[in-house]
Amino acid sequence: MESEYKPEQIEEQIQQHWEDNKVFKAVEDPNKEKYYCLSMFPYPSGRLHMGHVRNYTIGDVISRYQRMQGKNVMQPMGWDAFGLPAENAAIKNNVPPAKWTRENIDYMRAQLKRLGLGYDWDRELATCDKDYYRWEQWLFTRLYEKGLVYKKTAGVNWCPNDLTVLANEQVIDGKCWRCDSDVEKKDIPQWFMKITDYADELLDELDNLEGWPDQVRTMQRNWIGRSQGVEISFGLAGRNEKLKVFTTRPDTLMGVSYVAVAAEHPLATEAAKKFDNVAAFIKECAKTDTAEASLETMEKKGIDTGLKAIHPVSGEHVPVFIANFVLMGYGEGAVMAVPGHDQRDWEFATKYGLSINQVIAPLNNEECDLTKEAFTEKGKLINSGEFDGLTSADAFEKISNYLTTRNNGKKRTTYRLRDWGVSRQRYWGAPIPIVNCDKCGEVPVPEKDLPVVLPENVQFEGVGSPIKKMPEFYQTTCPSCGGKAERETDTFDTFMESSWYYARYASVGNDKAMLDERANYWLPVDQYVGGIEHAILHLLYARFFNKLMRDVGLIDNDEPIKNLLTQGMVLKDGSKMSKSKGNTVDPQGLIDQYGADTARLFMMFAAPPEQSLEWSDAGVEGASRFLKRLWRLVFEHVEKGTVADLDAHSLNDTQKDIRRQAHETISKVSDDIGRRFTFNTAIASVMELINALLKFNDDSEQGRAVMQESLQSIVLVLSPIVPHITHELWKTLGQTSLLLDQAWPKVDEAALVKDSLQIIVQVNGKLRSRIDLPASAGKDEIEQTALKDENVKRFTEGNQVVKVIVVPGKLVNIVVK
Repeated sequence: MESEYKPEQIEEQIQQHWEDNKVFKAVEDPNKEKYYCLSMFPYPSGRLHMGHVRNYTIGDVISRYQRMQGKNVMQPMGWDAFGLPAENAAIKNNVPPAKWTRENIDYMRAQLKRLGLGYDWDRELATCDKDYYRWEQWLFTRLYEKGLVYKKTAGVNWCPNDLTVLANEQVIDGKCWRCDSDVEKKDIPQWFMKITDYADELLDELDNLEGWPDQVRTMQRNWIGRSQGVEISFGLAGRNEKLKVFTTRPDTLMGVSYVAVAAEHPLATEAAKKFDNVAAFIKECAKTDTAEASLETMEKKGIDTGLKAIHPVSGEHVPVFIANFVLMGYGEGAVMAVPGHDQRDWEFATKYGLSINQVIAPLNNEECDLTKEAFTEKGKLINSGEFDGLTSADAFEKISNYLTTRNNGKKRTTYRLRDWGVSRQRYWGAPIPIVNCDKCGEVPVPEKDLPVVLPENVQFEGVGSPIKKMPEFYQTTCPSCGGKAERETDTFDTFMESSWYYARYASVGNDKAMLDERANYWLPVDQYVGGIEHAILHLLYARFFNKLMRDVGLIDNDEPIKNLLTQGMVLKDGSKMSKSKGNTVDPQGLIDQYGADTARLFMMFAAPPEQSLEWSDAGVEGASRFLKRLWRLVFEHVEKGTVADLDAHSLNDTQKDIRRQAHETISKVSDDIGRRFTFNTAIASVMELINALLKFNDDSEQGRAVMQESLQSIVLVLSPIVPHITHELWKTLGQTSLLLDQAWPKVDEAALVKDSLQIIVQVNGKLRSRIDLPASAGKDEIEQTALKDENVKRFTEGNQVVKVIVVPGKLVNIVVK
């Protein structure tokens, strides 16, 4: 053994040993308890960042710990390889997206291996491989046949210069992020999946996901947004038709002072044909970001259509406005506005001088000033005619029944969740497996013709998708009638690929089926690790896909993930690391300088996984020094020669104390890693033990035996976190078997039992002495020993002892007066 710790000499050698012997290969074994640990796979952007290092180290520590518990562990890795960044890089570097992506995968795979991550690389997949997206296309055609997939015209952000659809984040101040052209709202045919058919199941089963953070479950509940409300019909003055609105607050109905419709509503379109200013306003709305997050903070704007709506109870005529905060996709694309009891409606009414009427009073009879803001709480009804005096809850029933009996309304359940639009008018994605025929319409591609392969050797100019200009790709024959037809040239949203990869890992290599019986062995995922930024869409779509695969008979489980850990960000100087801020740290440079184990140790020690981690050069140096100290401690111990067997019954008090601390450390680390995932406190407890061992200068036979046992325990409990140095130290300590195959150390309960105890003695609550007693001492012995203590007697003599309180094993409090 070298006297100095040199990670560069041991890490790559150990990693090669793991790879040559396929020590992380996962094989189904029905006789062993399985454990499937998965970290969210990366986009192959070119290089790992520190967020990757943290995420994947957390998953690897958990996997290695569970392996030591005797479980059959699978930990796979792959690449979320489709998407817009590759197209941007193609434009910038004049290289096809496929070439850029695969070169990045090769580089990043090597980086992951250099970190010593225990992946089963035989299960590696990339979503841009046709052997992967073939099955996604297959499932899509099955869902089409089941009526869970459909095509409809919907609005998109359209750049007229680049002839492409833009994501919301690519629209900056109403202009294209790349060419600065004015972005248009354009209605084009798009494909949708009926996630709304699963809304109730997706919502109700959140209660069963006890291993998920409450925050994530709440975010999903809010996103699905099931609401019980009332659909209300307002008449339209001078017209026979009615205007439908949906509200969850029918108790406020008598406070309506206007009705607002979306810019895409038929009444808005009609008004635009009559009035130029209305047409101009609708055009302005088309350039506005209508993401719901933006609606809360955006300036509320509107314009009067000239139409009047007729209140279904009072018969009052109220104006119909077009408003930029009303979404066509929610309810009926129209809302009844109650400025007195909705802040958004209040802001709009205040701006345009509309009536603000109070119809709800606080239950505690407090005053509310509607000149300052809306009163949005529930209460009791006032100024509401025959409904006066009802509570909001009672009014819900009374008013909805009133409207129902008069054919002016009905109770209804609505959802914030919308069907998932999966079409993208971009190139680097999986082709949608549909053929468009003038005679037969939409025809799914037959299974025998799958996959529909995306051409990869393309000239990518960035103006429109290249496959839309390739007749050799889109010209085909109709699978139904045999006539001329064209392939769909839209590609799938990349969320499609990331919604089922967890299942394909379990059946990777099967070219006959999307999934096989191996999926039922491994699923659900036992532990999933990833950022909370994926709490809604990715995780919701993954749950949806799991149910789709279940319902076509591919798997048995209802939910894909049992336990979820969402790690915090890596910060530097208080800000998230990013290239634009110039505050990134290259993981490769860190590994080259200090070794993978130092990087791993720092990431696990600097903060609990759910919290943000502040980068610290001093912290990295400290991690490196700690490993060097451990290495030196083992080296000096081994240099002293062979070690006798431990005889726990012959140890002196000092030896027993060290051994007790070692087993207390095993107990704490077991709980910190296995249950709490507080890796930082686990490492801290090991550091305390090492500090104690550095002071333990006992070269006696049993002293060295205690040191040997303690060092072996340290190596075992640290091995999931720093696997390379512990691999080497395990051999150095004389062990011939592979460290990876060792069981997690067991706590010797007998070692935790103390022969003697030190008990605090207080007089009137103030510390006056400490006494040492046998651990077996009873209450009477403790009390008498405390009263006889010389220092205690100084504060009790001449005083009356009123009471003696004994807390066994901890303290004695003598009360005198």
